[in-house]
Amino acid sequence: MLRLDEEFYNPAKHLLKERKKMLGAWLQIASPFAAEIFAKAGVDILMIDMEHGPNDILSLIDQMRALGRFGGVPFVRAPWNDMVAIKRILDAGAYGVLIPYVNTREEAEEAVAACRYPTAGVRGVAPSPRAPGWNMNSMNYMERANGEILVMTAVETLEAVDNIEEILQVDGLDGIFVGPMDLATSMGHFCDPANPDVQAAIQKVEDAVLRSDKFLASVAGGMDAAKEKFDRGYSLVIPFADGGTLGAAAKKNVEQFQVMFPDR
Repeated sequence: MLRLDEEFYNPAKHLLKERKKMLGAWLQIASPFAAEIFAKAGVDILMIDMEHGPNDILSLIDQMRALGRFGGVPFVRAPWNDMVAIKRILDAGAYGVLIPYVNTREEAEEAVAACRYPTAGVRGVAPSPRAPGWNMNSMNYMERANGEILVMTAVETLEAVDNIEEILQVDGLDGIFVGPMDLATSMGHFCDPANPDVQAAIQKVEDAVLRSDKFLASVAGGMDAAKEKFDRGYSLVIPFADGGTLGAAAKKNVEQFQVMFPDR
């Protein structure tokens, strides 16, 4: 939340517009403690997951409060391309929104409109929620929000791949997020993004985005895979998550224990 004398400024949006490299992490376990740990570690963008995580508005706000003392920027993956859900996410204080399953130019235009106050969009206007500062310094937020909120849509189907050139023409859309697992599965290759047909579809999206004024984002299976994507022109890569990191550490320790003491 903004201080009384602070104007809304989204550093992540401006860096991504310049195609600077930014490291992201999923926050999927609805824990403000995990959010605080990842933010203190120095992760650039914390993507609070309301599509595949058990987050609600109150757990979202708790995590954004935990980020407050650190430099990590709060982004949210919305549960759907739904203007009511997006309105609540933005009023809670999100600086950027990743909107899943956007397949056409019209759907991308709806996503952008949901993130903009009129007349540029359809976001409800209220100075009283958390993001505008509880009706204290509300105009410091509201007058700048349309320009500072980042909007990113996900390519997760072959339909979106086929429509990528039209999607990229949408004014106000900042970036494209490639969802390799969903894309592969929608193409009939269940959880197999390495399939050559899927890789060709991803390449088509990459080429189109890199020719545009938008940035490219995706997930990766670790830092080595993240580097490969950064080297290919991606600006935002998310190679780890709070739950997955905790699970991997726990599993490794259990495996080491079992090797040390096979007979207990």
